[in-house]
Amino acid sequence: MLRTDWKNNLRGCGLAMALAFAGVAAFTPATPVLAQSAPQPRTGLPDFTELVDQVGPAVVNIRTLERARSGGGGANPQMDEEMQEFFRRFFGVPMPNVPRGQRPNPRGDRGGGEEEQPRGVGSGFILTQDGYVMTNAHVVEGADEVIVTLPDKREFKAKIIGADKRTDVAVVKIDATGLPAVRVGDPNRLKVGEWVMAIGSPFGLENTVTAGIVSAKGRDTGDYLPFIQTDVAINPGNSGGPLINLRGEVVGINSQIYSRSGGFMGISFAIPIDEATRVAEQLRVSGRVERGRIGVQIDQVTRDVAESIGLGRPQGALVRSVESGSPADKAGIEAGDIITKFNGSAIDRASDLPRMVGNTKPGSKVPLTVFRRGGTRDLQITVAEFEPEATARAGGSKPSAPEMKPQVSPAQQQIGIVVGELTAAQKKEAKVKGGVRVESVAEGQAMRAGVREGDIITAVGNTEINSVKDFEAAIARLDKSKPIPLLLRRGELASYLVIRPARG
Repeated sequence: MLRTDWKNNLRGCGLAMALAFAGVAAFTPATPVLAQSAPQPRTGLPDFTELVDQVGPAVVNIRTLERARSGGGGANPQMDEEMQEFFRRFFGVPMPNVPRGQRPNPRGDRGGGEEEQPRGVGSGFILTQDGYVMTNAHVVEGADEVIVTLPDKREFKAKIIGADKRTDVAVVKIDATGLPAVRVGDPNRLKVGEWVMAIGSPFGLENTVTAGIVSAKGRDTGDYLPFIQTDVAINPGNSGGPLINLRGEVVGINSQIYSRSGGFMGISFAIPIDEATRVAEQLRVSGRVERGRIGVQIDQVTRDVAESIGLGRPQGALVRSVESGSPADKAGIEAGDIITKFNGSAIDRASDLPRMVGNTKPGSKVPLTVFRRGGTRDLQITVAEFEPEATARAGGSKPSAPEMKPQVSPAQQQIGIVVGELTAAQKKEAKVKGGVRVESVAEGQAMRAGVREGDIITAVGNTEINSVKDFEAAIARLDKSKPIPLLLRRGELASYLVIRPARG
């Protein structure tokens, strides 16, 4: 028995030696294969010193001044620059409770002439060596004079080339050459959890460096921009400064913070630099941003609505109203349509549409796809140039009651909605081709869903409604054990409401 084991051991050793001589590594716990499959955790924190040396010289402090006529005798203490920035950014006012004529004169002159008063403080960064500087639009808004201070303490009066409030991007120019400029990165390569750094002038403290990580991407806090969310410490005065990745590239402009107190609370938002650069280029060329529009008011598509009308998942932009004579009106888009594609790109969220349309050159003819009555339709639309759109009324005038009281059918009683025919005048006033008017709503599921007297129902599920007869037939065909989607008009706005079946 011992001899057999000894021989077997020799055979095992011989096999191992043969494998080794043949170039096949024997399996051991320290094999490199296992080391490669299990990534080693990083130790320590990144060193930002080289990034500060590299990018810091291109980050500037921006002070703004406004001309105010000095008056007699005011004794109010002058509000410092960072507090002015605070009140203007978070409360929308330049300087509370201090009338212009009573602001103190820094030179002690109480006479009548115009004086330049400090208005605010912010940050910016040098885009080109010949003096173009990018910052936030709200930093320079309303300023009569802009002073740019470089890290080497040189000061320049800057000219505002252009500012775009919708994206909060501005470009100013100083008369200098050979300046250190930033390198622009690709924010699309950013990953959640990646380290980033900010340099700016919080509360007027120049060249302040803070760092953190990317908390989220694509945050919808504005009409035209998907913001980068970080936990980098940003405070009043940081506005307009750069957000920098570990490669020393600018990936965003620090623009907003979420705060209940006016101070940093761990949530900051930056404008992606690719969006900002697109705007800045137009500002440099023409001093304004050319933006497309199609003339619709939109809303999100909820999961309940998407499932009940056969759209599947919540996607696209629900058209609540169409401006008369607008590109959307001419293209045949109707209130209640769900725009699912624009110029070949899918619309996942309603907020995607304004950005896509805004970035389209006015005059362009582009395809779009709408979901209507259970199917898709491809349309062509000519994008117009953006202009202030007519504000749609939320309520609208209440159509006059029909002359004859409608009879209540079993179908109407079943869902608790009594409807009546629309007159030609009511259709014209509501700007609808057809539909029925809600005369009354009984307490129950329909009332809880939000149906109101005066609403105009234009579709039940994916069935278009033009009369009371159409409405009753559509209700009769539906499975009452499943949610019932209604497309209705209230004033000038269209929306979907879902009536859920009563629980037994």
